[in-house]
Amino acid sequence: MSQPEIITGTIASHARLDKALAEATGLSRARVQGLIDEGRVDVAGKTAASASMKVAEGAPFRIIIAAAMPAEALPENIPLTIAYEDAHLIVVDKPAGMVVHPAVGNITGTLVNAVLHHCRGNLSGINGVARPGIVHRIDKDTSGLLVIAKSDAAHEGLAVQFAAHTVHRRYIAVCAGHPSPGEGTINARVGRSDGDRKKMTVLPNNSSRGKTAVTHYTVQERLDDAAVIECRLETGRTHQVRVHCASIGHPLLGDPAYGRTPKSLRPVLEQLGFARQALHAAELGFVHPITGESIRFGSNLPPDMAELIDQLRHCNR
Repeated sequence: MSQPEIITGTIASHARLDKALAEATGLSRARVQGLIDEGRVDVAGKTAASASMKVAEGAPFRIIIAAAMPAEALPENIPLTIAYEDAHLIVVDKPAGMVVHPAVGNITGTLVNAVLHHCRGNLSGINGVARPGIVHRIDKDTSGLLVIAKSDAAHEGLAVQFAAHTVHRRYIAVCAGHPSPGEGTINARVGRSDGDRKKMTVLPNNSSRGKTAVTHYTVQERLDDAAVIECRLETGRTHQVRVHCASIGHPLLGDPAYGRTPKSLRPVLEQLGFARQALHAAELGFVHPITGESIRFGSNLPPDMAELIDQLRHCNR
């Protein structure tokens, strides 16, 4: 695997960041904007907040460009659990541990590779050959439902619904502690962390950085030092549920990035070998972009989360 390219230098003039970096590197402004959105640009030692931020002349910068990948995802015969399929779209119940689409470090074994094989290459081409059919994503170590478009018309219709926040998304999670009140709404912008480009963070709602994010939660069951919660998403930002729950002091159990499992519960997770965030996309609903029918799908908790909850129930006895 080739190594990422690192470009360093200093800002030559006081200007918008994307303009200044394009002038300094010869990259297009669009390319620079994409790298900023991916958290691959540091200015004066901090991850760049936005393409429009003003930067001072002489400020040092670093750009990390990911190593080259194969231009096109290839079909792979990987078993899939399919909740629904027709000529226009496919709803898949993704297992934890599977990446949605190829990226550096995960160029094979992804959901896209599997769906390409299953659909014999018949997927929407709107996102290009590396991410065919992908309308939305869930994290590698989050299990559950997502929809993939087979046709461009289906892709466009689904994208409109996701942008309008009309898609029904219900997650089940296990968090540390007992959220109080037992039902509420977390309305907090989510953007990339200054300290770690791979992580997201909650930002002030008047910030020019990040994007609006809204999560409605309800405690379903109180356990020993933990709780089973339902999260209904208005928006679908990167790591939204994980970041929002951590922001109110109740990170998801097993989450390696956003929280620490309470000391009292670590033996349970270690005994089970549970080493992922306890998060499952349990329901997905939308208007079929071609037929106009309202459809909704459900997914049972995967065995590892069901066993985790069962073991935590025993701790209460």
